[in-house]
Amino acid sequence: MSAGDPIAAEVRALEALDLEGLRAEWRRRFGAPPTLRSHDLLRRNLAWRIQADAYGGIDLDLRKRLQQTKARGPRLPIGTRLAREWKGRRYEVEKTADGFRLGDAVYKSLSQVAREITGTRWNGLRFFGVRNEAPE
Repeated sequence: MSAGDPIAAEVRALEALDLEGLRAEWRRRFGAPPTLRSHDLLRRNLAWRIQADAYGGIDLDLRKRLQQTKARGPRLPIGTRLAREWKGRRYEVEKTADGFRLGDAVYKSLSQVAREITGTRWNGLRFFGVRNEAPE
């Protein structure tokens, strides 16, 4: 994308738009805009869509690799224990063959455990401080 490229100019023009302007531009080009409330995120998504339409999006091989990476996620060995203190109470979770045990209940994901503990949606890995992929 060079400075004289009309697509580059379209993408740069997005920087001058506020949230409602970005939503209007999305609507004009692609239909109903996503329900994002972040000006920056909507601008980046719109810029990507404009460029993908002009230059091509993610090729099939990369899509497959991304899906495989997403499906794998961090692997925690059975028996792994994770602990988190929440509102003055300590919670311990154990990885089992069926999911994650919290007390007498087994949940399919750490996100379900985090939601049970907090009452709100959380990324379970983030809630328990699991950042990098664990050894398989």
